[in-house]
Amino acid sequence: MTRGLHSIHSRLFLLFISCMLILLTLVSVLYYKKTTDIIHSKISDLAEKNISQTVGLFELLLQGYDSITKSLNSNYEMLRLIHDRDTSKDEAVNIINERTITNIMGAAYYSRDDIFGIHIITNAGKNYNYERGFDSVINADYASTAWYHKLQDSSGEMVWLGLSKGSIINRFQQDSVFVFGRKLYDLTDHRLIGVLVIETNPQPILAALSNVRISPNSQVYIVDKEDHMIASTAGEKDSPPSFGGLPRPQNNEIVVDDRTEQLIVSAKAKMSDWTVFGLTPKSDINSEVVKTREYLYLVILAVVFLSLVLASIISQNISSPLKLLIREMKQVEMGNFKGSVTVKSFEEINSLVSSFNRMVNRMDELIDRITLATVSEKNAELQALQSQVNPHFLYNTLDMIYWMLDERENDRLGKVILALSHMFRYSSDWQEASKTTLRQELDQMRHYMTIIESRLEGRVSTVLDVAPECLDVVLPKMTLQPIIENAVKYGLEPLDRPGLLRVYTEISEHELRIVIEDNGVGIEESALQSMQEQLIKDASDIDGAMASLQSTQTTSASGQTRRGIGITNVHRRIVLMFGDIYGLRIHSKQGEGTTVVIAMPLPRKGE
Repeated sequence: MTRGLHSIHSRLFLLFISCMLILLTLVSVLYYKKTTDIIHSKISDLAEKNISQTVGLFELLLQGYDSITKSLNSNYEMLRLIHDRDTSKDEAVNIINERTITNIMGAAYYSRDDIFGIHIITNAGKNYNYERGFDSVINADYASTAWYHKLQDSSGEMVWLGLSKGSIINRFQQDSVFVFGRKLYDLTDHRLIGVLVIETNPQPILAALSNVRISPNSQVYIVDKEDHMIASTAGEKDSPPSFGGLPRPQNNEIVVDDRTEQLIVSAKAKMSDWTVFGLTPKSDINSEVVKTREYLYLVILAVVFLSLVLASIISQNISSPLKLLIREMKQVEMGNFKGSVTVKSFEEINSLVSSFNRMVNRMDELIDRITLATVSEKNAELQALQSQVNPHFLYNTLDMIYWMLDERENDRLGKVILALSHMFRYSSDWQEASKTTLRQELDQMRHYMTIIESRLEGRVSTVLDVAPECLDVVLPKMTLQPIIENAVKYGLEPLDRPGLLRVYTEISEHELRIVIEDNGVGIEESALQSMQEQLIKDASDIDGAMASLQSTQTTSASGQTRRGIGITNVHRRIVLMFGDIYGLRIHSKQGEGTTVVIAMPLPRKGE
């Protein structure tokens, strides 16, 4: 179980799921918060817009009612007839005047469809009524009622008495009415005549109030400046709130308050000095939020399920190639370098698998190269020893001869013997290392050229031009001597003119070249081509090189061969040490000479 949790499949699965859940939670919270804010904002905007429209409707409706009262109050004929009837003793004239007054009131009554009744009560105790379908039965105690006192206390402005469950004038009228009125004045001497009361259908008021409601449980109230309720959409059983604690607007502003358990919107009707309150429970507003939350839960469940499926598929697609790679790595660990992994997955995994396959192939190739290098070095050592009969005995004997010649003051022969002794000592010392420095190789070359110059009696001269910073460069042992030996034996000795051997270095950006150049007879074109092809083949064909190690030989321009540490052996050891792009490069032209370039990597700074 523990191993399963630590597997890459489980880790990737858990990582993907964790990331998805964290991201999903974060997005869900932000989405829910943003959605809630948007819903609350839109509901607040809607409530503000509705109450603004309602107040506008009130203003238009009240302006219409105000126009009716003003038209009656400014009707000179009606006011004159009321005055005459109050003062006249002639009953016939009074009946005619009353009928005329009633007709004028009827004209106003029929000017609107929502008027239920128009009543005029004069200071002389006369009353005039125009109603539909009822005979006027005036409440005899009207003088003691609150509405009458309210009208009497006014200064002539419109008095909005609000909704009433029945007519305040006619006791037989039990339908709800909206009541308003004002004092009547004589336009000539501004004398108070009486009061005008109009009762209208309350439905336009209630319909306007319903426009403020934004949910079934919303309640709307109209309150005057003394906090007396004018109208409401609440039922009789619902107790009104304390209006004194509710926020009231100033002037024409609209107040929206959501700090309590209810969303409260309020606006003032300018003409009537009323305040319209709309109260909506937060639970109704949150019903939209609840629906959004439920929908969000469904989406989250669907996304989680989809994430589980995707996490399983993705982790499986990633882990399966890696499992194959791990299995193959165990095979490599056991020594099997012949296998390879073939998968089709993500680009990075494909690159990793390709790198592994290349690494395994490279390791197999390097093992062969190391084996080849070891055999090549042993072969060079063996051939060097074969070409030198018991070198340890020889250079000891040569040392003895040198001291004997030195005692007889034969300096020239002594130098030759000493140079030969140094050459034998250097070439026989393979136990210490198979690598050396360019400085030691050049010393070996000088000893060899000492012998050659003495033997050829001045026919061959040597020029060295090696950069001092290159003297400590590491290279395979016995690199220069085989090339110089071939240059002398097959290029310079056959000359009928003085020979020149130049050894110098060239440095490019990343490569060090040791150039060995002679002005000898050169190499035939066919033989040169054969040598160049052999060098290329030895560098690229490891198996062929292993087979060719059994017999190494050097080819001259004249077709002569001899056994020894040949050019191909030198080239192969340089390639094995530094890589395929390095080694020997041979250029020659018959009659003009031969150039052999030893290409090696330029050591990095500090090496």
